[in-house]
Amino acid sequence: MDERRTAEAAKALEVVRMSIADTTVSGAGVRHSSRVAEAGVLWVLALVTAAVLAVDAFVHADLAPGYDGVTADVSQGTLFRVEAALAALAALVLLVWHRRPAAWAFAFLVAAGGVAAVLLYRYVDVGTLGPLPNMYEPIWFPEKTASVIAEAVGAGTALLGLVLAWRVRRRRPVGA
Repeated sequence: MDERRTAEAAKALEVVRMSIADTTVSGAGVRHSSRVAEAGVLWVLALVTAAVLAVDAFVHADLAPGYDGVTADVSQGTLFRVEAALAALAALVLLVWHRRPAAWAFAFLVAAGGVAAVLLYRYVDVGTLGPLPNMYEPIWFPEKTASVIAEAVGAGTALLGLVLAWRVRRRRPVGA
């Protein structure tokens, strides 16, 4: 009788052990879940970055007509339209190719370049620079503030996305 109970207990213990083994994450499972988490984080970063780049694009496209009169060889309005187009393109590129470091690098350059331009022309009277007009504007107003905040957030999230995409790409096996 004791032997039968011992055998049944051993079988029950083996069933429990097997079910635990099935639910325990192995090394390969950890790598897989880590990749899934990284892909999810990349997607969320891409959505946030694309959204703030869309804000940047809208603000620049909306303000462009008001700056057509500020000109040298190129008007400030034209430069605003170029910024709007680049921001919109960067947002679309990220949504399509969010796993590629090059997409993140492009988004980062657009967003960081926008922040740099706003801050430079807000605090420094550069004057006319080659074909570029004098864009010095020592004031803040709501659209300018929204644009620089969106660009700063976009630069930060794009930099995070670039680092993560680069790490994911670097760890990928050759030929995968």
